[in-house]
Amino acid sequence: MHTLLRPANLYLLLTYAALSAMPFAAPLMGAPLAAPWRVAGIGVFAWIAAWALCKRPAYFHWALLPAFLALPTELYLLTYYGQGISTHHLGIIAETSPSEAQEFLGDQAWLLGVVLAGVLLWWISAWVAAWRTRDLDWNDRSRWLVLAVLGACSAVLLYGHAFGVAAPPAAAAAADSATLHPAKRDGAALPPLPYWAQPPVDLGSLAQSWPFGLAARGVDFYRERVYLAELNRRSAAFRFGARQAGEPQVETPQVVVMVLGESSRFDRWSLNGYKRETNPLLSQEANLVTLPDVITPVSATRLSVPVIISRKPAMQSLKDGFSERSVLSAFREAGFKTFWLSNQVSFGKFDTPVSVFAKEADEVEFLNLGGFTDNSSHDAVLLDPLRRALADPAQKILIVLHTLGSHWNYAHRYPKEFDRWHPSLRGMAKPDYTNVSLEPQINNSYDSAILYTDWFLSNVIGVLKESGLPSSLLYVADHGQTLYDKSCKFAFHGHNTQYEFHVPAFVWYSDAYRERFPSKVKQLIRHRKARLSTENMFHTLLDMADVRYPDERLERSFVNAKFKRHKRYVDSYGWTDYDNATMKGDCREVIARGKPLPRS
Repeated sequence: MHTLLRPANLYLLLTYAALSAMPFAAPLMGAPLAAPWRVAGIGVFAWIAAWALCKRPAYFHWALLPAFLALPTELYLLTYYGQGISTHHLGIIAETSPSEAQEFLGDQAWLLGVVLAGVLLWWISAWVAAWRTRDLDWNDRSRWLVLAVLGACSAVLLYGHAFGVAAPPAAAAAADSATLHPAKRDGAALPPLPYWAQPPVDLGSLAQSWPFGLAARGVDFYRERVYLAELNRRSAAFRFGARQAGEPQVETPQVVVMVLGESSRFDRWSLNGYKRETNPLLSQEANLVTLPDVITPVSATRLSVPVIISRKPAMQSLKDGFSERSVLSAFREAGFKTFWLSNQVSFGKFDTPVSVFAKEADEVEFLNLGGFTDNSSHDAVLLDPLRRALADPAQKILIVLHTLGSHWNYAHRYPKEFDRWHPSLRGMAKPDYTNVSLEPQINNSYDSAILYTDWFLSNVIGVLKESGLPSSLLYVADHGQTLYDKSCKFAFHGHNTQYEFHVPAFVWYSDAYRERFPSKVKQLIRHRKARLSTENMFHTLLDMADVRYPDERLERSFVNAKFKRHKRYVDSYGWTDYDNATMKGDCREVIARGKPLPRS
């Protein structure tokens, strides 16, 4: 025992203990930790396995380097967002260019470099201690016994993976299926693994532990990237069976436009009562119906947009991909020509959760060559492609406009003449959104970005009016923003605040549309104050065009007499019922009254 107390040995053991304690830092920062004893047990088991396999710490210390480098990110996410590194965060990293990351970090880029250098020095000093000591070598016979147990556990896990796991007795009695994974048993020569024999370890539980759990998160991320890459092939045969109701022999022209807003906050629109006149043009539109109570389940574009444009349930939004196709394919089946016109960043070698749906359109254009930096184009770049789409010979057209809206840096989202409120971020080199002293500049530039969005949307409506075609437009933002409200010390998005979940939305329709679908306009006005979610948008957009399909859910369409309310869940420390939650403090943090449902 006295050898363990030598300074080098003690330093090494305390280093490993600090890494292992990371999951238990979450509750101290307000983030829940499910089954802490199980996480602790898995962590101990992983350390024993690594020690047994490698015999001495110096041999497995190299494998810990990713955990050391990820440590600052984990702490940052827990502190500011209430959750650690997830598949979603790994996706953001993979889909972000170095220049965009530099702009996001602003003046704090140097601090990140210093922190990473310090962590690297910590890893090196621990490796030196591990290399020099032989006191921690596992040399006795117990190591071989542990290796035998590990081998047996691995064999059991592989068997269960290959042949499935039998259902627990209660489930077996209630269901005809003999296994929890019946697909794996098809054609199998051996019976499934008995339920009682499966080891109490799964990828999800392992992923919560540190440091070896990071490998499980990486595996999950890799699986989802493979899934996204194959998604178009897997869903190629999917059909909605959609058609336009009462379709005449000669097609009647119709235009449907969906505008996907970006980082737009409900209470910063003067249409919704904001004191600053941020919507001077939209407020003059006669056929515009605002939707004052719309929420998004998640405050991140790559997760929220799929819920808007497909039937992906809110509580599946944290997982990349979806086995069904989007509203684009449904409209195509109904005879519409479809366009995806985007001022967001184009997809490249790897698809994103949004791009897999964008590819379903007949014509896809990405107009932004500058990413989210000061070289990015303003949303006006979408207006000429919109005009070209409306001039297409097709009689029936669906157009999705994916805007940059109010994405950070807010001052880069509008031209100089829209810089109305001062002081602003305009002209500032690499402003840091985490700098509370910039609160006036951040808020003023954000409002100017909303003002420009008003101009852009008014011009989109103007183009639709010029076409003379029966037209309808649905606008909804993907998520909002937190902006140092009163005593709130948070900004940006990815937090659990009402400001990020409550989003602006509206419907505009032409006079010709109202003449053709008077009952839909009547129901729109009737339900405009209803409690809505972005889950309603897929169903409503198709219903607006009178597109029918066999398993449609008209109770989710707010332009239909069959509309009914549904529970609205948001990702706030688990799945929280938004309408049965409290709004905590000046940040308006959404807190469940009971226990939130676990994230899947």
